[in-house]
Amino acid sequence: MTDTDAVALIGFGYWGPNLARNLQALAGDRWRYLVELSPERRERAARSHSHVEITDDLEKVLADDDVRAVVVATPAATHAPLARRVLEAGRNVLVEKPLALSTADAVELAAFAEERGLVLMVGHTFEFVPAVRRMKQLIDGGDIGDLLYLHSQRLNLGRIQSDINAFWSIGPHDVSIANFLVGRSPEWVSAGGARYLQGVEDVTFVTVGYPGGVLAHMHVSWLDPSKTRRTTVVGSRKMLVYDDMDADAKLKVFDKGADRLAEDAYGVWQYRLRDGEMYVPRLEMVEPLAAELRHFLECVRSGSRPCTDGWNGVQVVAVLEAVDASLAAGGAQVPVAGTRTRVPA
Repeated sequence: MTDTDAVALIGFGYWGPNLARNLQALAGDRWRYLVELSPERRERAARSHSHVEITDDLEKVLADDDVRAVVVATPAATHAPLARRVLEAGRNVLVEKPLALSTADAVELAAFAEERGLVLMVGHTFEFVPAVRRMKQLIDGGDIGDLLYLHSQRLNLGRIQSDINAFWSIGPHDVSIANFLVGRSPEWVSAGGARYLQGVEDVTFVTVGYPGGVLAHMHVSWLDPSKTRRTTVVGSRKMLVYDDMDADAKLKVFDKGADRLAEDAYGVWQYRLRDGEMYVPRLEMVEPLAAELRHFLECVRSGSRPCTDGWNGVQVVAVLEAVDASLAAGGAQVPVAGTRTRVPA
């Protein structure tokens, strides 16, 4: 982006203030507009971002030819319509997760952006977490041996929503992490869950199947006593644990496994359990959201494809939609809609 190119933010609700803080740091005076429908939120934004023009008129913003990049941080049901409007206006857009509430809408957006040569990026922030990126390096480099399975927990007491269930709300993070680490498109989903507070699932237990027999099991809940954000990766040689709540050791590498020994006289394989050392890799001190926004602005400047592009968003939405189908079918295994192979970062 040039010094005259402007950025706009749509939404100043739950996540908007975090994006605003990073836009202020990264874009400075190039962050020109904030679009927000709520008068109370506009007033709150004006107190902390006085240099930004705050309005409820999106069309006015899109009529400004200097605006090249727009960030959408609004309720999930509005993501697809707003992204479509921004793309139709010829602007590049970063959309918070999920990209859309249906795979069909997500595919339409990804294809539309590609046809127009515009940047469409999805806010899968955890793919920018240094610990997750190091896990990817260790997996792809063969350090852990063959990738066998993953399991994750994303639990908390609150933020409870009524428009989407817990998996649509916070599960996209774990789906995007699993897709990123496995590096393959998911094939099927089996899901169970329950509705304890209202008409949507408060807790879900989801298993995602990938090519080669790799499984990812995800426990997601906003009705749990402890805040937990943990992903465990089990390989044939080593195991990895990413704990986002551990300030001192977000990533641990365990030299643990089960080594197969020679077959005995009765045709039974024997195994030796290996319990070696654990070490904590040194990681960059980077705020993932800042890294995500920096990547978006650089892609807008250069015209490059984001690592979390529209097709990345399609893959996540396809899993979310399959989860709903499996929940409705009592946990039956549901195929994930065919999606384009992800573009390597």
